[in-house]
Amino acid sequence: MTQAFDAFHQQALLETRANTALALARSLGADACEVGASVDQGVGVSVREGEVETVELSRDQGIAVTVYIGARKGSASSTDASDASIRVVVEKALAIARHTGEDPASGLADAELMASELPDLDVHHPWELTTEAAIDMALACEAAGREVAGIKSSDGASLSSGEGVRVYANSHGFLGSQRGSRHSLSCMLIAEDGSGMQRDYDYTTARDPRHLLAPEQVGASAAERTLRRLGAGRPATGRLPVLFDPSLASGLVGSLMGAIAGGALYRQASFLCDRLGDALFPEWFSLFERPMEVGAMASSPFDNDGVQTRDNVFIENGRLASYMLSAYSARRLGMQSTGNAGGARNLRIDAPLASRDELLARMGRGVLVTELMGQGVNAVTGDYSRGAAGFWVEDGKIQYPVEEFTIAGNLEAMLKGLVGVGSDTDTRGSIHTGSWLIDEMTIAGG
Repeated sequence: MTQAFDAFHQQALLETRANTALALARSLGADACEVGASVDQGVGVSVREGEVETVELSRDQGIAVTVYIGARKGSASSTDASDASIRVVVEKALAIARHTGEDPASGLADAELMASELPDLDVHHPWELTTEAAIDMALACEAAGREVAGIKSSDGASLSSGEGVRVYANSHGFLGSQRGSRHSLSCMLIAEDGSGMQRDYDYTTARDPRHLLAPEQVGASAAERTLRRLGAGRPATGRLPVLFDPSLASGLVGSLMGAIAGGALYRQASFLCDRLGDALFPEWFSLFERPMEVGAMASSPFDNDGVQTRDNVFIENGRLASYMLSAYSARRLGMQSTGNAGGARNLRIDAPLASRDELLARMGRGVLVTELMGQGVNAVTGDYSRGAAGFWVEDGKIQYPVEEFTIAGNLEAMLKGLVGVGSDTDTRGSIHTGSWLIDEMTIAGG
């Protein structure tokens, strides 16, 4: 980093501020209180066509206070964490609480659910990276891509590195804090032939900078991905199998998790309301989370309510085994928190895995999708429709690139129609999965 960031000092400072806010809230009449505080610092650089475009040094901090007066709730926040600002934030939260309606589901998570195991999960790896070194890496990444034959120009390469601290405390006496870091490098390139221009990208990201791919490797991969899209046509229209690239298969998992999130369920805004125990996938498929996995991208011993995180199984042998609940959504549903305030952490799949070639052979004729456009998922009905690009597959072999088409179906039917999961697991995010082969979707092409 280009500026000193003492994470241990910042952690102690945030913990002190959180305790100050809790004590002040109690003294001013709150029955209960919870406080979240954070500070982050980072450097980001971007280059384009061999020239530096931007250099950004960022430092953000904030404190948020939620108070409860009986069943009334008030929240306020500030980017100023000084003592004077903390008093203003607490007073505003109390004023809001005194004028809101009662909500029987509001309040802190139950005291017995508070996290008691707070191990170091090895997610903090600061990078002593100068701005000059960051620029050199971004330039090297872009240069490696630009020098590949067929690459016309560049949309740029970017490097970012950041670390931070977050603290959560409440009037049960719980106080949890965690230091973390995240580093990434990406490159986007442009190629052109007689059929037109194409662009694509690649990236690497990690908690520990030692686990990043080399800049030259990222640039070369971005070039390869870009060149393979040249000469794209449109696929045939019809009902065909679709193979989702791992980066897109993780989006299907994300859509599923949104449908089993407590907020969607108690609002009756999900096609999976009242579906616990139902078969959603083939029986060979299971989906679970590992929030205490050492070094992983989303690891944390406590959720946003201070509840101890745990290994949860959401899909077990194809059946919906658990919803994803915070303390509030659990109360609204008459259930128990699953330690998922703030979402799921480190989703993993248990399924028989097949190579990409095996999945293509099983597909026979269809489309490999490598890019999706638009939102296109209706959480209430499960209807799914996205613009797409990728590759036409015939006789189990990739034939040529395709673009400007739409894939459509229903998410529930797609999950039940999962034919296979690839061994080409993408581990860059919090959802680890390989390619997904869906038996049949509607392809609207040329």
